[in-house]
Amino acid sequence: MINGSIIDYYYTQLIGNPNCLPTIRAFATFAGGLGLIDGDQYQAGGVLGFGATNVFWRQIRNFILDMTLIPATSSATGIHWPTAQATSIQNVVFQMSSANGTQHQGLFIESGSGGFVNDLIFNGGLNGGVFGNQQFTMRNLTFNNAVTAIDQNWDWGWTYKSININNCSIGLDMSSGGPTAQAVGSVTFIDSSISDTPIGIRTAHGPDSQPPAGGSLILENVALNNVPIAVQGANNVTALEGTPVNTHIDAWCEGHEYTPNGPTVFEGAIAPVNRPASLLQGDGKYYERSKPQYQQYPVSSFLSARSFGATGNGHTDDTTALQRAISTAKARNKILFVDQGDYLVSSTIYVPSGSRIVGESYSVILSSGEYFSNIDKPQPVVRLGLQGESGTVEMSDMIVSTQGQQRGAVLFEYNLKSPSSSPSGLWDVHARIGGFAGSELQLAECPTTPTITVTSANLNQNCIAAFLTMHITPSSSGLYLENNWLWVADHDVEDPALTQITIYAGRGLLLESQAGTFWLVGTAIEHHTKYQYQFSDTKNAFAGQIQTETPYYQPNPSAPLPFPYVASLNDPQFPSTTIVDGNVTIPNADAWGLRIVDSSDILIYGAGLYSFFSDYSTTCSNQGNGEVCQDRIAEIVDSSGITLYNLNTVGTHYQIVVDGVDVAYYGDNLNGFIDTVALFRSAS
Repeated sequence: MINGSIIDYYYTQLIGNPNCLPTIRAFATFAGGLGLIDGDQYQAGGVLGFGATNVFWRQIRNFILDMTLIPATSSATGIHWPTAQATSIQNVVFQMSSANGTQHQGLFIESGSGGFVNDLIFNGGLNGGVFGNQQFTMRNLTFNNAVTAIDQNWDWGWTYKSININNCSIGLDMSSGGPTAQAVGSVTFIDSSISDTPIGIRTAHGPDSQPPAGGSLILENVALNNVPIAVQGANNVTALEGTPVNTHIDAWCEGHEYTPNGPTVFEGAIAPVNRPASLLQGDGKYYERSKPQYQQYPVSSFLSARSFGATGNGHTDDTTALQRAISTAKARNKILFVDQGDYLVSSTIYVPSGSRIVGESYSVILSSGEYFSNIDKPQPVVRLGLQGESGTVEMSDMIVSTQGQQRGAVLFEYNLKSPSSSPSGLWDVHARIGGFAGSELQLAECPTTPTITVTSANLNQNCIAAFLTMHITPSSSGLYLENNWLWVADHDVEDPALTQITIYAGRGLLLESQAGTFWLVGTAIEHHTKYQYQFSDTKNAFAGQIQTETPYYQPNPSAPLPFPYVASLNDPQFPSTTIVDGNVTIPNADAWGLRIVDSSDILIYGAGLYSFFSDYSTTCSNQGNGEVCQDRIAEIVDSSGITLYNLNTVGTHYQIVVDGVDVAYYGDNLNGFIDTVALFRSAS
């Protein structure tokens, strides 16, 4: 029983018992703040205590939040959660009043750069969720008996998967701002159901709605039961009739489409993605699996890394002890618990098939030393399986990082051949390169130098901190990634002012599995020199929402500096020229957000590819300045079966280039601060 908000701080985990969910219940006199749990308190002057785009590495799971004693006519919130990357809420039930006039709401998110939540149930309330954030992925949410299940206040991009809405007045309301000032950039809504709800989705989209690409909406595989209006547009016009005419929406779109040429301003049915069978579970939906919590196992099923001599103190070399712990846990069929700490390693840690590893509040494996410093002979920090090895691994609540100059470090190397029916999984597993205590890559070592022209001769060699962050190798297959953030630090998180820093890491995610079959659910990759996501000579991948940022220092220096071209990795090559469009000049050597090369059936369900800076100045991305931070951000080369749903870009002049030809121009797809393509499909 509580009478005031429980405050969840930065880097703080609130975890209940999954076998018997604890209930946090508010007294009828509750008057103690915004939310039974408040993830970011408002301070004097109406500002948040933590900047919402810089709140990382925290989670809430396994609770019942009960507001039913609070009078229905009083405002009440379950969780207040303005948040950023590497955060999650899982397995939470929100109990609210269902009385007429109820003012209760379950989950309130008004700002940030998220993010991921899953396995939530909302019972009652005026609004199950009230959501606003740059981007988010939400999976397996159920709404029962709310007035409005989801009130979408604003966004750039949002991916909803496996949403079940029952007996509400409105399912998803994305009409915020009205037809003259749509506040919702885009929504992707798939593999879901709406029942006994008069209006499934309310939008403000219409023939003359503004901004032109605002309110972009993708529906795919949505079941309707007693939903008379499936989609309502501006001025209460029915855009898509519901039941009994339509009981299932195969695929439907409103927004700007390129198939592959465009834009066509479109509202209506589209062909659904031809989903590869290997990506699906038995009901035809894309495969999904929540982070295992191992609640069914007794304590005797676990081993602690500390029991094998691993210290986690950030100073002692824990390579031998941590490897012994991993190998022993696998041999004994145990789950390895990696106690909270920083585990310094001086050579590769091998994780064999059959391993199950869970951290504690993001335990860190921290590479260090000469073994990882040769840019011509890169070495993995964590190797998941050997080449040719079959089986599965599970890892959760961990971070892999580097310490100091590590020019040859590959943070993750995935080699396993895992079956599509039971793939390997990484949940809440992140990369963090620089910007934290113990990294030796903080403000003192790696300050920004925007007033100095950076060249190969004067570039700070000590801040080259990784070669490649995640390598999914050609012989591998079958990996489920959920809520993963591969971050090259743009600021020092220990500095009270969060001062910017300059760290160099060569490549983000390189996925070159020839067999394919991968799921990227709620992933983000930021600030790598050459690219963030690269799909190369691969196939059959589901990804959404994905989010990227270009390094803030570029084009000073321009890509690929300081990393040489490696043909065997299918590296992009960067011309040294600039692009001139009318009276503006745009850098032509910034990192790609997304590259798809020699690949097929790469299916992107929501993407935010952002370029905010040019040499640490944001003038280039200011609305109305011509999107001149970089010239191009998404490239497709010699590939087929490519679908991009709701691509949102910032600061980028040409949004999509296909086989060297610019296909989508920002000025054709204006959507406020962002530019949006609702649908792109390759020619074959």
